[in-house]
Amino acid sequence: MNKRAIITGTGRYLPPQVVTNFDLEKIMNTTDDWIQQRSGIKERHYAEGGVGSSDLAVEAARKAIESAGIDKSEIDFIIAATIAPDHYFPGIGVMIQAKLGLAPIGALDIRNQCSGFIYALSVADQYIRTGTYKKILLCAAEVQSHNLDYSDEGRDMAVLFGDGGAAVILEPNPADDGRGILSTHLYADGRFMRDLWMEQPSSARKPTFDREVFEERRFFPRMDGKNVFKNACERMPEAVQTALARNGLTVADVNLLIPHQANDRISQMVAKKLQIPIEKVGRNIDRYGNTTAASIPILLDEAVREGRLKRGDCLVLTSFGSGFTWASAAIRW
Repeated sequence: MNKRAIITGTGRYLPPQVVTNFDLEKIMNTTDDWIQQRSGIKERHYAEGGVGSSDLAVEAARKAIESAGIDKSEIDFIIAATIAPDHYFPGIGVMIQAKLGLAPIGALDIRNQCSGFIYALSVADQYIRTGTYKKILLCAAEVQSHNLDYSDEGRDMAVLFGDGGAAVILEPNPADDGRGILSTHLYADGRFMRDLWMEQPSSARKPTFDREVFEERRFFPRMDGKNVFKNACERMPEAVQTALARNGLTVADVNLLIPHQANDRISQMVAKKLQIPIEKVGRNIDRYGNTTAASIPILLDEAVREGRLKRGDCLVLTSFGSGFTWASAAIRW
């Protein structure tokens, strides 16, 4: 029997600059009250100029490596999830490998936006189960603040996002004690891609870059907030129920549910639909905003370090984002 993958180390890194809603009031026609009512966000972290997603990932990776009690030389594969790579190409996986000074091991990039961490987790799980790799570094990191539209036209979206990174170490469970990733469940519906996307730059545009790209301002991310909200509130609970049913579990068995931190109203709606006590739902969007692929592992690291997870607990993750993509994972901690 193949060994299940367990998370042996976690880490997070938030850039030091904190940007409050009051700070955004100074540059946009918005208010702290308006932002909090719509999203639950009070503040978020912004990276300085010259700092990319790979830099946040590396800092988080160092903490995860320390948490796992391993030497970085033991890592034999890297998986990186981000919506905002440092460059158009290559992805950040190879940059993480180089900045950590690792051997020339493989580095895989996952581009599934807010669902990126769970998609990456599913890949790591398969590699561990098949014995392909023994110690995988999985990083999720985002620098969104450098490309948001801070005009009144883009304020609805600009107020939501923050920067941050997180990482986990995955290894095979040496004991037959039921711990580990029980199952992952991945979904996508590309019919709605234009409801949450960044249209430019595009390889379909010839030339890819010209003056019109900037004049039309189509390189800023755009969102149909109502449709995203509606679908997120439906799809995340469905994905959780699928994960529970697959493993013969019920909502009552869940010790901690960590949903992607897109909007606190969404998290509350997910809890209501699942009929799970809100105190069992991880929530930190008030301090970090939406950190896209990094939001779930940031919250996971907080939960671990605060002692909210005990050995044998049932942990469920769920996400929804651009694509549309959504996902869930059931884990016996």
